[in-house]
Formats: sequence, C-alpha cells, structure tokens
Amino acid sequence: MGAYEALSSHPGGKSSNKPLARKKLHIRFWGVRGTIPTPGPDTIRIGGNTSCIELRTSDDQLIILDAGSGILPLGRHLLKNNPGRIIGSILISHTHWDHIQGFPFFAPVWGRSNRFVLVGRKRVGQRLEEIIGGQFLEPYLPFAYKSLPADLLVKGVFDGESIIIGENTRVEVALMNHPGGCLGFRIEDAGVVLAYCSDVGHDDDRFDTAVLKLAHNADLLIHDSHFGTTEERNLRSDWGHSTWLEAAQIATEANVKNLALFHYSPDSNDDTVEQILGKAQQVFPRTFLSREGLEITLPLAQLPK
Repeated sequence: MGAYEALSSHPGGKSSNKPLARKKLHIRFWGVRGTIPTPGPDTIRIGGNTSCIELRTSDDQLIILDAGSGILPLGRHLLKNNPGRIIGSILISHTHWDHIQGFPFFAPVWGRSNRFVLVGRKRVGQRLEEIIGGQFLEPYLPFAYKSLPADLLVKGVFDGESIIIGENTRVEVALMNHPGGCLGFRIEDAGVVLAYCSDVGHDDDRFDTAVLKLAHNADLLIHDSHFGTTEERNLRSDWGHSTWLEAAQIATEANVKNLALFHYSPDSNDDTVEQILGKAQQVFPRTFLSREGLEITLPLAQLPK
C-alpha cells in the first residue's frame, strides 16, 4: 500500500487557515444532490447543490470531499472567514460533472497565495489534471485552467493507496462499482472514522466489498441514496447508484455507528427525501439526512434533526 504526505495546513508550524482549537472531526455539508443542481422552492430544506462536504480535522486541516456546485458557497465562506492564506486538500471521488462542476468557480483558487492538493484516481494514459482542466476549455469556459493563480498540486492515486494529511489524518481509498469507476474514502482522524461512498451500485445478491471494507466499524458512513425504490434503480441499473434501503442494509452489515443518506436524485423533492428517512430508520435506526448547511462533529453524540 503506497502513501504520500499531502500538503499540510500548518507549514512552519503555523496554521494558514483561521486557527481553531479542535480535537474532533468537524463536518459541514455544502452539496448533497446528485446528477445536476436543482435549486428552487421544492429543494430549499434539503438543498439543491451537488456533492461537496467540508471537513476540519482534529489538527485543523481543511479537507474537501468533491467539487460539485456546493463548492461555490464553500469558497465564499472560506474567503470571508480566512483573511490569510488558505491551504487544503480536495479529494475527488470521480470526474462526473456533478462532482467537479463547481471547481472553476471555487473562489480560493483565484487567490495567488492559496494552495490546494487535488487528489483523485490515477488512470493509465489519462492524467487527472487533464480531466479537471478539460472543463476549462473553449467552448465551455472563457478562461484556462493554467490561468488559475493559486498553487495547485494534482496527485493521482490507485485503488488501495493511502494518504497522510497533517499529523493525525489517514485516508484510505478504494475503487467502488460505478460507471467509469469511483473512489470511496475511509478517513481516520484522532480515533474516529468517516467513510464516504458517494456513488456506488450494488449487485442484487451482494454488496460492493470495497464499501463494506471502507465502512467497517465507522463512526459515520455517508452513502449514496440516489434512488427511492428498487424499481427505480432497476430501470436505471447502468447509472451505478444505490437505494436508501441498500444504504441502510450496508450500514447494518458494516457495523457502522451512524448513517447519513446522500446524493439524492434531482427528481426527489424535499417531501420525498424526508419521507425516506422514516423508512430508513426502521432498517437502521441511527440514520439521518444530509442537508446543505448541516454541521456535525464526530464522534456523534446524538442524531441531528
């Protein structure tokens, strides 16, 4: 298993981000939808932005999970609350649009003093930087990836590799079942474990073994819950997504402590998503809904409302 040291938020022993006294892993959801942003009155409670989660580790490292449209408000928040240099790691599960579409508009990458490590899957014959930079090309956008002022380092990782971030955080990556492949992340920080499995499809007779390994005994599993019913999943079986029921069943089998449903279908309004919660809790009682703006800290004392 390979490993490398990701850029720290504490060069020279001083934090470049706003100093916070932390001893626990803090999580904030900025985007929880899948496929395409769905703003509007029908998604105002759960949120309409696509995948993006902010982590602050026990030693105040900034880790961002995916760069969907939710990274736009996150960027504004970082600039407002971090007047100095912003340094962090952005873990890209895969390069489908709903997980990278916000990156060109992530305000901190337009600051010359800021620095980010982008971590994603290493492909044979296709560099991650070329894939990320490809969405900057004409006729899609009027500016180029190379024009971004921030210091950007792109690191490709293979299935099974691990990453060390800061002093306390270890990230294991595993390739999950999804069209084109999708990385899941197991983030271990100062004794707590977060498993992030955003996009994954399971066979009818067995669960993806990579997910079970990533989620084993985790304090929190964030899992794909795109489909409301098995019938919906079967109609779009080539999309590589899960139902809320599969998420709850995996949480049980992997012996996780808490489950956050995530990556909701753009066809599901707030009422539909909220109805799912009660059903999921009948299978796995420690289930809650990820929502834009929701903040939690691990270990989780009680379920958020």
